[in-house]
Amino acid sequence: MQVFLVGGAVRDELLGVPFHERDWVITGATPEALIQLGYQQVGNDFPVFLHPQTREEYALARTERKQGLGYTGFVCDASSGISLEDDLIRRDLTINAIAKNSDGELIDPYGGQNDIESRVLRHVSDAFIEDPLRVLRVARFAARYHHLGFSIAPETQTLMQQMAKSGELTQLTPERVWKEIEKSLQTDNPHIFFEVLRECGALAETFPELDKLWGIPNPVKWHPEIDTGIHTMMVLQQACSLSTKLSVRFAALVHDLGKGETPSSQWPSHKGHETKGADIIAIVCQRLRIPNEYRDLASLVSRFHSKVHRITEQSADAILEMFDQCDLWRKPQRFTDFLTCCQADFSGRAGFDLRPYPQKRIVEECASQTRAVAVKTIIEKGFKGAEIKQELSRQRATIINTILSHYQPTQ
Repeated sequence: MQVFLVGGAVRDELLGVPFHERDWVITGATPEALIQLGYQQVGNDFPVFLHPQTREEYALARTERKQGLGYTGFVCDASSGISLEDDLIRRDLTINAIAKNSDGELIDPYGGQNDIESRVLRHVSDAFIEDPLRVLRVARFAARYHHLGFSIAPETQTLMQQMAKSGELTQLTPERVWKEIEKSLQTDNPHIFFEVLRECGALAETFPELDKLWGIPNPVKWHPEIDTGIHTMMVLQQACSLSTKLSVRFAALVHDLGKGETPSSQWPSHKGHETKGADIIAIVCQRLRIPNEYRDLASLVSRFHSKVHRITEQSADAILEMFDQCDLWRKPQRFTDFLTCCQADFSGRAGFDLRPYPQKRIVEECASQTRAVAVKTIIEKGFKGAEIKQELSRQRATIINTILSHYQPTQ
């Protein structure tokens, strides 16, 4: 029985980046032997065990043979005769197929160290095409290590294109697709994830509502970059520079989905795309099992970002309605996140990244002062029943009108 550190911990140590989890592979052992040593077996698809002290995962070396569709259609062999090299060759990328033994010696049968030095993401073997989830994983690694200069090997890109065309990506469960999207949003450059998927044809299979935005024009006056897909990626980058919250980054990603439904005869205008986008976001979030927190913020951004951009053109009643719809009164932090997304949308345009965005300050001032109106004071003045709400709205509207009077119309 031999134990090897494998995968991400070895890769990230060689790259000099932090890692938080360690995975181990054991050769020359059986499940029964590990259980006798105090290991606890978890999972039914293949033998994985928790170490009795560290609780880290230890897997028996295994091979896999494709038998069905999708990423679950494999037959696993974890018998004691499986070698470390047999186990490593089934992995996705060469940089993930490096192991370290108990003496600290690296075992690298498939050239992972060379690819780390060359900053290349390359598949280990042709078995890569058997698991459609690997297309999304490669895109995520491209995003994760973009800052280090990694690129995808041409031959791996070719396989990814073949896999996208094969239709096997449709076998991925919504939960797995969302998990990869969510992990990509945790990186500093999630736009790379979506650009890689689009380039190989996988975005159309997994996120068609987003994929269709490329090629749809916007008015050049407000969008010098013109293309809605390009704009969306720019907004996502701005959101990443403004916030580490995944809900904010997701809302930035989907804020313009409604433009994908604009008839081409109406281009480059997109009247009503805000409401259309909110409807599409609801459908996407239901299909991919996206948490309600993400859905709700994204819907608000889709519906109201244009109003914030033109805040000084809005009436006090319209602004109060927006505050009500956003539930500013009970969820001020979410409203702050909403405004962050609006700022990302404004700045995510060619040449706009350094422009001031006074609209955010104006809305923040309106929100802060209207939230400060005390209902208790209104009641103490003798207002009762429906009169309380009416007086509350009147005072808030007066505040908003006073604030707006100090500003010229914005674009």
